[in-house]
Parts: sequence; structure tokens; C-alpha cells
Amino acid sequence: MHLSPVGTNRRCFLASSALCAIVLLLIPTLQTPQRQSELPRPLPHTRPVRGENATGYKGAGYSEHSSVSGLPFSNDKSRKDLVSADSISTWSKEPLSLKDIFIAVKTTRKYHKSRLELLFQTWVSKAKEQTFIFTDGDDKELKQKAGGNVINTNCSAAHTRQALCCKMSVEYDKFIESQKRWFCHVDDDNYVILPSLLQLLSSYSHTQDVYLGRPSLDHPIEAPERVRSDGSTSVKFWFATGGAGFCISRGLALKMSPWASLGNFITTAEKIRLPDDCTIGYIIEALLEVPLIHTNLFHSHLENLQRMPSMDILSQVTLSYGGFANRRNVIPVAGAFSLMEDPSRFKTLHCLLYPETEWCLRRSHR
Repeated sequence: MHLSPVGTNRRCFLASSALCAIVLLLIPTLQTPQRQSELPRPLPHTRPVRGENATGYKGAGYSEHSSVSGLPFSNDKSRKDLVSADSISTWSKEPLSLKDIFIAVKTTRKYHKSRLELLFQTWVSKAKEQTFIFTDGDDKELKQKAGGNVINTNCSAAHTRQALCCKMSVEYDKFIESQKRWFCHVDDDNYVILPSLLQLLSSYSHTQDVYLGRPSLDHPIEAPERVRSDGSTSVKFWFATGGAGFCISRGLALKMSPWASLGNFITTAEKIRLPDDCTIGYIIEALLEVPLIHTNLFHSHLENLQRMPSMDILSQVTLSYGGFANRRNVIPVAGAFSLMEDPSRFKTLHCLLYPETEWCLRRSHR
């Protein structure tokens, strides 16, 4: 039978087209499926997230177990919910020792004996190399106790905004020079529970943007600022009160440099005309837009310390005691020392934490 060349070519074309279509349909099924673990992953978010507590504390309001969360935190500055230490994630947990922490104690010459002697007798004796005293006058006796860790800031001894900011400026610069991972500021009427501090900070990475502390107000503070693009002339932000103490990671501290280093801190403070701890909050929350992580583990003499449950005391990070106006505002802890012998309760607390201390042993054997 004779076939027309035109018909043959047409049949070949149709057959080829059909074959190509079949091959195209089969290509996806012939490819090796990509494993999910090979898919690109987003980097961990550096902001803290809401979730369960990761500090491991067993005191009131703290979970015994840690949790991990990967949900990003909203950057909405008008949010009503607060970032808390209960919401930290443990994926950033890192080994940490006291040598990684720069503890700055702010004081003034008139309190060298009445306050600092108590600190050197108690918690500072366990972290002597990591604790730096920032004062406003020379003291040979203090120099013998602390050596090169006493810094005379040459700031005014007055309890004014300018004097406080002057000292904080020196604290910041000394921390940056130290190359340590964490900057923790406390006052001379604070007791630092070092194991709790280590446990809290080790829940974070020092390369993250971390600002930990306790606000003294139940609302953000408002400060005047230059006119912004939206027409506003003020800014609202949270700050951690210096009276209870606060901690800042090195990663965040380095970002503060344009507004805090080499005297710039004083300039920034004058701009908003607020004290040192408020200025820290302004730089971090308002300028760098990093939220304060609110924690109830830091305590100042402004709180009613008598209401703290005794079972929770040893799991706190900082504690304080009442001043001249309220000497009885102390933590409710019992021990070998009476309230008359130990009005701050720091000696009693120290012997509970470190019962092997020589003077604690002598007291217990009486």
C-alpha cells in the first residue's frame, strides 16, 4: 500500500508531540524529593518571645521547666503586653561563669564604711575580681580591699541627675574596655545572689540584644524629644530602675555606643533631662527599639520587701533593705543574727547561701 509522504510526516509530528508531552508530565515524578531538613531555615529571632519561663527558678510565679519558642515578637511599641523574663527561650543558652560578668556597684564616699563594708563582707567576697566599685572620692582603705577594681569617677558626690549620669558614663566605658560578656549595674544597698544571676543570664546569649531589669513604674515613662516625622514631640519607653539593678548583654551594649561612649551618655541624658537609669532605657527602648525584659527577680528598697515569701528569697537575683526612713523594710529571713545585729539581713542571707563562711560557722557554734 502506498503512503503519502505528507501523511507520514504528519503522523510523525503528532507522535513526537505526544511523546514530549508525556515526558514533561513525568519529569516532576522522576525528580528526587528534597528533604525538609535541607530547606532553608530562617535565623533565630533575637528578640525575646512570649511563652513559658526558662529560668528554671522554683519560686513564686516561676515554672520548674524550660520551654523553647520560635515565634517572632511584635515590634509594636504600643503593645499592652510586656516582655518578661518568664518568656525567654532556651535555644540561646550558653555556658557562663562569673568571670564573664562585669558587676558595677555605684556608691559615694560617705557610704564607703556604712554600706560597702557590708558588701565586701558578704556577696562581694565571692565575686571580688568581677565587682567594680564606682565612687566619687579616693579611699586608701577601700583601695586595699578592692585594688584596681575601685574607680574614682571624679564625678560630683551630690545625688543629682548630672552626677548619676556622670558615674554611669564611666561604668559603661569601663565595661566596654573589659571585654566581658555582661554588664550588670547595682547600687551599694543591693545584695547580689550570684548563683541566681548566673542562672538567669545563662538563659540568653551575650550576642543577643538583652536588657533585663525591673521597672519602678507600672507604665512607660515619657520624655521630650525633637519633633519627629509624625509631628510628635515626645517618646515613651520602659526603663529598669537602677535601685534594683539591671543587666545588659555585650551585643546590645556595643550598639549603644553612639549615644553612650566617651561622654556621649551625659550628652544624651541632657537631651531628655532624666537620670542615668532612665537614660539607659531611652537609648535601648526608644533609640535602638529593643524592649526591656521585665523581671521580678530584681528588688530595690522602694518595694515592700517584708511581703516577699521566705521560700522565694534565695531564688531572687538582687535584694535590698530600707534606708533611714524605713529601717524595718527588709526581707523576712530568719537565722543566727537578730534584727538588731543584722538590720539589713544581708549577713543572715549570706550565711544561708554560704554556710561554710568562717564567720557564719563561728556564729552557728555559739
